[in-house]
Amino acid sequence: MHKIIALWAHPRSMSTATERVMRERGDLRCLHEPFMYDYYVGQGRDFPGFTPVAGHPTEYQGIRAMLREAGRDGPVFFKDMAFYVVPRMLEDPGFMAEITHSFLIRSPMASILSYHKLDPDFGLEEVGLEAQWRLYEAARDAGLNPVVIEAESVRADPRGTMRLYWEAVGLDYRAAAFDWQDPPKDWEHVSAWHEEARTSSGIRTADAEEMLRKEMEFDALVEQVPRLRDYVEHHAPYYAKLSEVALWPG
Repeated sequence: MHKIIALWAHPRSMSTATERVMRERGDLRCLHEPFMYDYYVGQGRDFPGFTPVAGHPTEYQGIRAMLREAGRDGPVFFKDMAFYVVPRMLEDPGFMAEITHSFLIRSPMASILSYHKLDPDFGLEEVGLEAQWRLYEAARDAGLNPVVIEAESVRADPRGTMRLYWEAVGLDYRAAAFDWQDPPKDWEHVSAWHEEARTSSGIRTADAEEMLRKEMEFDALVEQVPRLRDYVEHHAPYYAKLSEVALWPG
């Protein structure tokens, strides 16, 4: 069995752009949110802008088998939302131990602001940071050495942050991963959610002015949608715990 690397993310955490970097390495079999099919299709939830691909397994056990089968042929990377598999993976320590676990986090204010623009009806669980912490804690306690990186770090220093990340998950450095080519065909079923990462030629850096604009925009939004402030307050402690152990270059 070859290495299976999971990047456990939460919605609008810049995970698709990070996945794009991993795809451009050229040495990994990459899968895009395989457990989405269990959480939304298998469990009968609605998800705007998602068109399932025919033949993809739609329940946890089938997706687990698909990943194991892919790992027999070579190293595998997949990006997924932690809340898709919590609590199921917590109750499946055998499979959990087969995975190299990594986590990508982003400020809940910024991610919630972005999420609301695409799906204004999302729920508390779908913010996703609590599930990330629960999965991180379980992997840590099992001695699996989970890795955490921050979206803000990836945007500020893509090469430096990914160098640290690759070292931590056992991969070599590949400069070509930052020069994006044609967009992946298997993103077409969720293209509305990932347009920037799908069509860009690389990761766009952020600046302080942009963050200030986001804060002002969020403050205006919660005046209209007060529950979003509750969402931030609920998930902020989990973000803080994960941020404490995140890798930062320099």
